[in-house]
Amino acid sequence: MINMPEKLTDKKTICVFCGSADGAKPEYVAAAHELGRTIAERGYGLLYGGATVGLMGVVADAALAAGGEVVGVIPDIIMDREIGHKGLTELHVVRTMHERKALLAARANAFVALPGGYGTMDEFIEIVTWAQLRIHLNPCILLSVEGYYQPLLKFFDSAVDQGFIKPENRGLVQVVEDVSGTLALIERAWRRVETPAHDARMDQLVK
Repeated sequence: MINMPEKLTDKKTICVFCGSADGAKPEYVAAAHELGRTIAERGYGLLYGGATVGLMGVVADAALAAGGEVVGVIPDIIMDREIGHKGLTELHVVRTMHERKALLAARANAFVALPGGYGTMDEFIEIVTWAQLRIHLNPCILLSVEGYYQPLLKFFDSAVDQGFIKPENRGLVQVVEDVSGTLALIERAWRRVETPAHDARMDQLVK
């Protein structure tokens, strides 16, 4: 069982999933920088995968530069590959990828996926699945920079057509194309359903 640390404050925290590479377009890096900075400027905490590389490093450094609290969670098996960030407010080194995802989920009030690869998809789809199971009520948002997630959205629509995703659950994945829209969507969701700073149901996921 993971020992759950207390949050630094009762402020809301946004978990960002994103790539350990910069990607092929400079717009991906620009969006990661803007998202990290905006989260901090709005007074929210940033929660992410704990690395210095790729978009992960960009979003964390931008939030830190803007005076934000940044918490990272990284498995020890990939510390050398992803390079754990030493300048964070908190850095938690865990044993497995499962523990990483569980701790990120337990401490977040919203989830955003910037462009990324297999790891980003794994983390985001699992958290959407937990929303489908009503384990949490937090918003799950794809930040589709330059239309990056359009092919994935077409797959989701096809899965609805084929009877594998219910139409109401298709709506659990919300999509925006810019950072301002992302924060606006999150804040509307928080006003609509005021979720606690820590949802006790999420504790079951880290046992």
